[in-house]
Amino acid sequence: MLKATLRSFLAHKGRLLLSALAVVLSVAFVAGSLIFSDTVTRTFDRLFASTSADVTVGPKDDLNSQIPSGAAETVPASLATRIAGIDGVESTHADASVENITVVDSENESVGPTTGAPTIATDWYLTDRSPVKLTSGHAPEGASEALLDADTAKSKDVGIGDTLTVLAQPGTFKVKIVGIATFTTTNPGAALVFLDSRTAPDQLLGSPEAATSISVDAAPGVTDAVLKQRIAAELGTTTYDLKTADEQAEDAAAQLGGFLDIIKYVMLGFAGIAVLVGVFLIVNTFSMLIAQRTRELGLLRALGADRRQVRRSVLTEALLLGLVGSTLGLAVGIGLAAGLIELMGVFGMNLKSTEMVIGVATPVSAYVVGVGVTFVAAYLPARRASGVSPMAALADAEVAGVGRPLRVRAIVGSVVGAAGAAALAGCAASSSTSSSASLLGLGIVLTLIATVIAGPLLVRPVIRVLGGAFPALFGSVGRMSQRNALRNPRRTGATAAALMVGLALVGGMSVASASMSKSFDEQIDKTLGADFVIQNSNFVPFSQEVTDKVRQTEGTGLVVRQRFSPVAVRLPDGKRIETTATAYDPQLDDVARVTYTQGDSAAALGDGKIAMDADFAKDHDVTVGSTIPVEFPAGRNTELTVGALTDQDGSDGFGMTGGLFFGFATIEKYVPGGQDSALYVNAASGTSADTLRSNLDKTLEPYPQVQVRDLADYKKLVHDQIAVLLYLVYALLGLAIVIAVLGVVNTLALSVVERTREIGLLRAIGLSRRQLRRMIRLESVVIAVFGAVLGLALGLIWGVCVQQVLALQGMKAFAVPWTTIIAVVVGAALVGIVAALMPALRASRMNVLAAIAHE
Repeated sequence: MLKATLRSFLAHKGRLLLSALAVVLSVAFVAGSLIFSDTVTRTFDRLFASTSADVTVGPKDDLNSQIPSGAAETVPASLATRIAGIDGVESTHADASVENITVVDSENESVGPTTGAPTIATDWYLTDRSPVKLTSGHAPEGASEALLDADTAKSKDVGIGDTLTVLAQPGTFKVKIVGIATFTTTNPGAALVFLDSRTAPDQLLGSPEAATSISVDAAPGVTDAVLKQRIAAELGTTTYDLKTADEQAEDAAAQLGGFLDIIKYVMLGFAGIAVLVGVFLIVNTFSMLIAQRTRELGLLRALGADRRQVRRSVLTEALLLGLVGSTLGLAVGIGLAAGLIELMGVFGMNLKSTEMVIGVATPVSAYVVGVGVTFVAAYLPARRASGVSPMAALADAEVAGVGRPLRVRAIVGSVVGAAGAAALAGCAASSSTSSSASLLGLGIVLTLIATVIAGPLLVRPVIRVLGGAFPALFGSVGRMSQRNALRNPRRTGATAAALMVGLALVGGMSVASASMSKSFDEQIDKTLGADFVIQNSNFVPFSQEVTDKVRQTEGTGLVVRQRFSPVAVRLPDGKRIETTATAYDPQLDDVARVTYTQGDSAAALGDGKIAMDADFAKDHDVTVGSTIPVEFPAGRNTELTVGALTDQDGSDGFGMTGGLFFGFATIEKYVPGGQDSALYVNAASGTSADTLRSNLDKTLEPYPQVQVRDLADYKKLVHDQIAVLLYLVYALLGLAIVIAVLGVVNTLALSVVERTREIGLLRAIGLSRRQLRRMIRLESVVIAVFGAVLGLALGLIWGVCVQQVLALQGMKAFAVPWTTIIAVVVGAALVGIVAALMPALRASRMNVLAAIAHE
């Protein structure tokens, strides 16, 4: 049996090739994502471990926020002297390092990275831990000199002697580049500007007595943990944040981990799609091979092979396919990881492919995925093969039993489908976002499974409709192509299912993104009343200098400032919630339309007042007049009275969790030195919006990071952000289509082999080669469109339910992108045509007499 299995596998290796490609793709994405993330993690672990001080003393801040206030948290620089006297301390240094800056060249072009990595200004202090070394020029001396990292200098064409302008929180200043510093370790992609350590605190922090942290080196024989304990005994544990080198490295790695997780999960998403679609391809391939080998299997049974041996033989072939596919997939995954590493270099993160990390988990995961998927996919066809009777060797027939499996499918599909429909109905009816989202996920999984199971039941009614015009348009060729697609519903359903999965995903996400865009458009129209909104392109705060320049611009009327701050509120129900609050000038009503359920803007922005979302207030037993303890950064605490409750549908942009906002006087009192995040600007009386736009553009020319946006620009900004998610979905669709095309090609190719004698007879009675190719193409098109119709129908249902979840977050508009839907159906037809090219060509080249004599 083993010899027979190996001979069978080698005899059908061409037919199994396309199935192997599906395994290769799925394994490649799994292996590539693991290798890439392991390489980046190991590289940065070494970087952080080698550059962190033995102990770092920083400002204590228990509040977390994704939106910065713009104020750099500092500690007294005099701490360095105080800590230097502690037993076990070899040296200390007061650091001045900030990321809230913008650096431009002489043409007002930003020299910072365009990839989202920060621009960092820091004091020049060279130690054994420094990630850079001076490779040309000299160290900065005085407030007018600076160094620039070599990668930024090269990419932005900046050289020694050039003048750069630094826009920092305390103010703008110019520096002359007097040297270039080159990274000795991995460049994380940031742009680094090094200033004279004596003047950097004043230039970056606004005070020569301030520091962002104190770096402490331990004396020989003193461990980091012991030194940390001694410093804590001297300074206390409540005022400052103390971290050893390992703890500092862990924190830095955790911050990087979010970026790595995004890449890893995206690639694993591709792997998941490849695995799911590949399963259909493998099931179909083995089912057809077994059907074509009915006589061979029957002979094996007649010669004495029992059912277990036949089943084991088929599964062995599947394991061989999985091993080959996994091995090739692992090799492709290594190449994919190398490509990603090179791609990171384009974005400024200079990793070395020679330091690629291939951990034990990578090959194990690769073979588990490849072999496991193939084994599972081939199990049902293997069971069907074991049911072939010895008498089948005497007949020229496929495996029987088409009727019963369809009845079983109908029952199972109906039960699973009913459960999925109930989950989706529960999702639509739920008033809780979490439970609605959970039911949505369950409903999507169940309805997808139900559609796959019951797909063959839909083949005959749907394809009769889709191919109904074929006989009229193409005559007998069209009629035969339609009947070929109807001949084996299970095969047609499995072939179309591969395409259905990708298109269902696209349909659902297209409806969701269109609904989100429409909701945001309506919300922007409803809430934004300013002529222009001025923000940084990356949404970080800008300096006071920008605000002053805008106010001085000719034609500027009202300017309302917006500023963020992380806060923590203690609510009457006992919960402590960390979130981000927003501050506004008193004239908020002139630039925005805020909907209040109680109170108004005067009550919300008054001294000692705070406003919040009405639903949030209701959930936490808050009413107008309630006094709420509020914690600000740097340990500044107060109590604010709830002056107003809003109904902004959760998407108003005037607050984060809880929709908290208050007056500008409050944030200036408790978060002094902060920076504005946005300016809402109205034109002065007698000045047109176009004139003001032109004037503002001229004013902000020296600040390339600052953008002037009107209502249309704001909508486009939101649309572009939503489109990023949609592009990912389209990429997943592309992968699904590639594998689906392989599936259709495989099915048609095996079908041509299966119908060799039939094709020969058709050619013998007058069917031309062109007519034969057209027949196979039409069959392919109707199968592809069938998959598209099922996928889009399922996707539209999912999209409606996703919109219901979004509605609970205030995005209540519903939209269907019909242009996309129609384009997808047309694209599916083209996919069918492309997939049929090679099988149709092969069929048309058959020798007629040899085909008729084919066994």
